[in-house]
Amino acid sequence: MHDDVYQIYLEEVKRIPACTPKEEKELPGLAQAGDPKARQRLLEGMLHYVVELAGKYKNRGLTMGDLVQEANMAMLLALESYEDGDFREQVKERSAERIQMAIRMQNQEKQAEEEIAARVNVLKDISQMMAEELGREATVEELAQKMKMTVDEIKETMKVTLDAMSVSYNSLG
Repeated sequence: MHDDVYQIYLEEVKRIPACTPKEEKELPGLAQAGDPKARQRLLEGMLHYVVELAGKYKNRGLTMGDLVQEANMAMLLALESYEDGDFREQVKERSAERIQMAIRMQNQEKQAEEEIAARVNVLKDISQMMAEELGREATVEELAQKMKMTVDEIKETMKVTLDAMSVSYNSLG
């Protein structure tokens, strides 16, 4: 699905002529001064460049659609805060910042999900082991003591497990 939307987007971008070097010099100032046609031409004419910038970050955890979206936002921000100079370079700097931040955030989310999954698995194993040892289900307090976690952390982990089971169950129906 994402690839289809991205391919359609690329086809649309191909139909738009890229900005000439002259336009890249003239249009940012005109756009910032309030010329809507200059703004539209600049933003559309720079889309080829934005896609090129996004492509440099391919296969690092974000879809190409997400990368292009971040680069497009960077271009808009570069225009909002445009200072005389090379607009292309300003877009490049903003894009690198936004894309790298988005990749970091994506990786942090993935790492957090993996840590939660590991914690859930350990809790399940410890709970089963303690049930065998005690001849009954362990209490939340006993699990917390055994796992060197707080009662609230155990409850939160159990809630994640129940939420995941609920999602799985509901998707079966």
